[in-house]
Amino acid sequence: MNFLQLVKERYSVRKFSEIKVEKEKLDLILEAGRVAPTACNYQPQRILVIENEESLFKLKSCTPYHFNAPLALLICYDSSVSWKRHADKVDMGSIDASIVTTQMMLQVQALGLGTTWVGHFDVDTIKETLEIPEYLIPVVLLPIGYPGSDAKPNPLHSKRHNISKTVFYNTFKGITQGKNDEGEHDILK
Repeated sequence: MNFLQLVKERYSVRKFSEIKVEKEKLDLILEAGRVAPTACNYQPQRILVIENEESLFKLKSCTPYHFNAPLALLICYDSSVSWKRHADKVDMGSIDASIVTTQMMLQVQALGLGTTWVGHFDVDTIKETLEIPEYLIPVVLLPIGYPGSDAKPNPLHSKRHNISKTVFYNTFKGITQGKNDEGEHDILK
């Protein structure tokens, strides 16, 4: 499968089977994250593998968006080592964690598994419940597993703006705000 086909076929899986993810597949997913590019190659990503019954139960108290997956990865970054942009001191840790997550998410798809990007969780609750040190910043949760027999893409999954609405050459002159006259995102129509 070529890359563009892979990314077009990937969708957010929200229904998983009970089949456990094999260690060999988990190792490939983690390796895809390990080799991801990070700012100045500081590699601040810290990934918590949540796989046993007790930890998965704890996770369920942190977010309703666990989808009963048999495995989850919590991708964090170490704020004590992440690169900060010199001009404005913006911390690139969340961007690094997002790049790592994206590579792992695509590896999940390539292995015939499914996942969805979950950012909806209470940071304080997840840090307390999963005993995460203060300097680690949770960014995203990836529930992972084999898609359930009734898993399917969200109806909005295939709706995409025309490329002329999102790509500009040499200047943003003439760009308009992303919402329509009714204050809604155009893609939702």
